[in-house]
Amino acid sequence: MATIKMIDVRRGMVLNYNNGLYYCLDRDLNTPGNWRAILYLKMKNLKTGSITDERVHPDDKVDIAYLDTKEFAYSYKDGDDFVFVDQETYDEARLNADMVGDKIKYLRENDLCKITFHDGIALGMELPQTVVLKVIETEPAIKGATAAAQTKSATLETGLIVQVPSFILQDELIEIQTEDGKYLRRAKE
Repeated sequence: MATIKMIDVRRGMVLNYNNGLYYCLDRDLNTPGNWRAILYLKMKNLKTGSITDERVHPDDKVDIAYLDTKEFAYSYKDGDDFVFVDQETYDEARLNADMVGDKIKYLRENDLCKITFHDGIALGMELPQTVVLKVIETEPAIKGATAAAQTKSATLETGLIVQVPSFILQDELIEIQTEDGKYLRRAKE
């Protein structure tokens, strides 16, 4: 780890601060006339996800943490853990249900995602922007319902339920945005 002065902290840096890893969301340097400068940092705790505002002295020192992000494929669920496999080395990474959350509903077996590590410990996962999933259950199309954009619920192969246009049928492949879970388009097979 490299040590820098607080004044050199920029947005996007990950700091080893107060015995935890913090992501710098924003910074504000306040220099009131001939008084001492004050630096305000808005930071997110990478373990808990909580956001804090810290008032620090610009000359204080802090360690920069270096994160490693690798591409992994989802393999299987083992109890409360989800197992991912590195595509190059075939090493396994286990993430608990708290880290993965509802993101797992966007992944099928062998789908790729990015996992972020610090000192060999997994901190979290990042999904691709879009995924292709198969519709396993939906209501039949309604004839003549093309005048207005109508939607209906569709259950996908991973258990995810999304709103789709009325023309989508069972067993079709559709593309979904992972950020908000919205239907984008029919997928090309």
